[in-house]
Amino acid sequence: MSANKGWWVPSESEDTMSEKFLRKTRESPLVPIGVGGCLVVAAYRIYRLKARGPTKMSIHLIHTRVAAQACAVGAIMLGAVYTMYRDYIKKTAQDSREK
Repeated sequence: MSANKGWWVPSESEDTMSEKFLRKTRESPLVPIGVGGCLVVAAYRIYRLKARGPTKMSIHLIHTRVAAQACAVGAIMLGAVYTMYRDYIKKTAQDSREK
């Protein structure tokens, strides 16, 4: 049984990873902001690992995870609020001006 060694190679018509990332960023700009914020919070908390004092390692890591998730959830919530504003409030205001 021979395997097709080129099965994972994307076809010519598909986007590259960078093109796909840029397209997704234009569609929902707060997702990369949330991911970046999550990484910044995690990096800062790992940097502060030496100065954690008497706190246990597991508690410090749990706090790191919670802070990073809070940043990601905050970005998602901002995106949802912006989408609701754009779809309902802004559209309603434009419709009332047109009438």
